[in-house]
Amino acid sequence: MTKLYLIRHGQSEWNILSKVQGQKDANLTNIGREQARKLGKRLIDENIDIIFSSDLSRALETAEIISSMINKPVVESKEIQEINFGPWEGLTLAEIQKKYKEEYLIWMKKPDKFKLEGAETLDNLKNRVMKYVEKVLIENKDKNIAIVSHNATLKIIILNLLGMGNAFYKNISLNNVSLSIIECRQYNNVLTLLNDTSHLKE
Repeated sequence: MTKLYLIRHGQSEWNILSKVQGQKDANLTNIGREQARKLGKRLIDENIDIIFSSDLSRALETAEIISSMINKPVVESKEIQEINFGPWEGLTLAEIQKKYKEEYLIWMKKPDKFKLEGAETLDNLKNRVMKYVEKVLIENKDKNIAIVSHNATLKIIILNLLGMGNAFYKNISLNNVSLSIIECRQYNNVLTLLNDTSHLKE
């Protein structure tokens, strides 16, 4: 059985400013680093073989902190970066709601229908990310694999491995430094944990 540990990065500087990050690079806060250490501590006994990470700083630093605690290598990739939000990147949610009212409502209500010039759609994201994840699964069969990435990217991985469409995107929430687990069993992929942050309660 192949086991996927899906990890969202720790709190970033832009998370606390409510700014849309997308593929812009924002660093972890000190709280974000501490969150990553707590998750790393939790993962010590999970026998993870390898860590794949988005190459954006907030994900990569989260991965490197975990790597230093579980002593496993990190492979970084552009393919599992966050969705490209184009002109929304760097704006606050309040600014987006004011300037892009219609598009924002579509994103909130029917994200699978979302189109914005200069930004990726969920289909674009799916094509980029799932191609990479499928390759990772083939090359690391029967291993325990950690993927450290971003909100939209991880939601798309979960939905597609479970055979659910992008229309369900709005029905999943992933917090900073949350852990979700999918077991790729002989006959089915099974979600055994979703958006768990119990390691932060220590």
